[in-house]
Amino acid sequence: MSWIIWIVLGLVAGLIAKMLMPGRDPGGFIVTIIIGIVGALIGGFISTRLGFGDVTGFNLPSIIIAVLGSIVLLIIYRFVKRRSS
Repeated sequence: MSWIIWIVLGLVAGLIAKMLMPGRDPGGFIVTIIIGIVGALIGGFISTRLGFGDVTGFNLPSIIIAVLGSIVLLIIYRFVKRRSS
């Protein structure tokens, strides 16, 4: 995938994940994109290992995988933040 598609997919996945899991998270446009991109990588890694497929482009299965990965990333972030506080 090209960088532009990764950025757009990251933005969409990050926004959807933040809408599904509202709360006090690192905010801002750039952070949302980063959460989405890293979430897509995490989701792609997990789904590939489980045999469900990979993030292949800007399509519905890739968005679902990226959103699920972003939610996992937000859960991990909140757990670590709560532990350190």
